[in-house]
Amino acid sequence: MDNESQVNNSGSAGSSEQQTRSNKNELLEWVKAIAVAVVLVVVVRWLLFAPFIVDGPSMEPNFWTGERLIVNKVLYNFREPERGEVVVFHVPQENRDLIKRVIGVAGDTVEYKGDDLFVNGEKIDEPYLKEALDQAHAEGKLYNDRDYPNEMLTEMKVPEGHIFVLGDHRNNSTDSRALGFIPLEDVIGRADVIFWPIKHIQIVKHH
Repeated sequence: MDNESQVNNSGSAGSSEQQTRSNKNELLEWVKAIAVAVVLVVVVRWLLFAPFIVDGPSMEPNFWTGERLIVNKVLYNFREPERGEVVVFHVPQENRDLIKRVIGVAGDTVEYKGDDLFVNGEKIDEPYLKEALDQAHAEGKLYNDRDYPNEMLTEMKVPEGHIFVLGDHRNNSTDSRALGFIPLEDVIGRADVIFWPIKHIQIVKHH
């Protein structure tokens, strides 16, 4: 009986040890999974995509104050921005990030007179501003009140490694008409998705 008791007790101890090891292994797997998830979040958040909050009226009527965007930070590692794309870039002299639309790329000549925008001598149709333009013209006004070139900036040709940008709200935007050409190294990425508020959720259109 004593021997049997000893065998039974030994068996229980072994079972308990196995259960402990199993619990430790399971806990370790959870720790690994959480660690991997955290790393992925950091990679996605800081290296591939970043949130951006629209602050100010400079991109109305297509983007509004308080909207939250997902900015694709990796795209321009493979190619340069293209005309019509909405980009977020850093302004070192003002230590802030701005959102604007690419109008000209390296080698382009840009001229803006009233509501007539010319790139390489060709008048550009801007469908993303049609309603705003029509409304302003119906009221007998111009939508744009700041031409380019101007007394501050006279160079019309976009140099290599730079882009020319404008805000969609042409009479209320700090853009290349005041900042000059934007260096590509200051471009953070392309605005791809509006994800907040919910009723504004949409893929950003790049014309």
